[in-house]
Amino acid sequence: MTDTLIIALTTMGGLGFIFAGGLAIADKKLRVEENPLIGKINDVLPGANCGACGKAGCYDFAVNVVDGKMKVNGCPVGGEDVANLIANILGVKTDIAIKQVPRILCRGGNNEAKDKTTNYKGPQSCAVMEIVGGGKKLCEFGCLGGGNCIAACQFGALIMNDNNLPEVIEDLCTSCGLCAKACSRNLIEMHPIDRRVFVFCKSNYEPKRSKEVCSAACTGCGICERVSDGGVVVKNNLAEINYDLFYASNFPFDKCKTKAISYLSDKDCTIHKLVVNQ
Repeated sequence: MTDTLIIALTTMGGLGFIFAGGLAIADKKLRVEENPLIGKINDVLPGANCGACGKAGCYDFAVNVVDGKMKVNGCPVGGEDVANLIANILGVKTDIAIKQVPRILCRGGNNEAKDKTTNYKGPQSCAVMEIVGGGKKLCEFGCLGGGNCIAACQFGALIMNDNNLPEVIEDLCTSCGLCAKACSRNLIEMHPIDRRVFVFCKSNYEPKRSKEVCSAACTGCGICERVSDGGVVVKNNLAEINYDLFYASNFPFDKCKTKAISYLSDKDCTIHKLVVNQ
């Protein structure tokens, strides 16, 4: 019994020693040295691991930046400050990128959008409402008001206003784009922060139906197309802005009776009028 135990222990110990030696040799021969720049870049990243850059997380982004597969300003959460830090680490220049912010392209809140005759009772998640019955509003293209976009934002940059529509707090926005991904009706788009005119509607209804379901809807009347010299086109009953040809100073906003095409805010409209009248 004792001899058997000694033999077993000796055998197992010997095998363990051999395997350990093999692993040590393999580690030395097969080891891939990590570029120290990766760690330095990872240290200056926000650490949100939100995936807004298109990579699995901050470390993956750092690896791709060092490999030259991502630009130094590719982290929207870090913004210009982080881009400059990365550029200093790599010894390169960084391109100045205009901050991208989400825009809610719907103004059909509780005051504008007509409700269905039957009340919706169920989960308030936008994704669920979209699948179950389309929410409480008649419009099949408008904001559902469930707040999925607000829940998706890790930085508190979205709030729900009194009209049950989400609003963006630009100063808190990190341009991650998670809110846009969370919108089940694709009503949120990322745009340059200095872009202030939009078509605040996504409806493809016929004009008559658009008027029936929402007072703020684009009716596809085509007036904007006729007076914009190519700056606005109407496709499938919905106006679209061609920003390469659109000039706000030449566009008669008062022609849009529902104000579907308008400035982001009254403040922007006031500034525009002051500039034009100078």
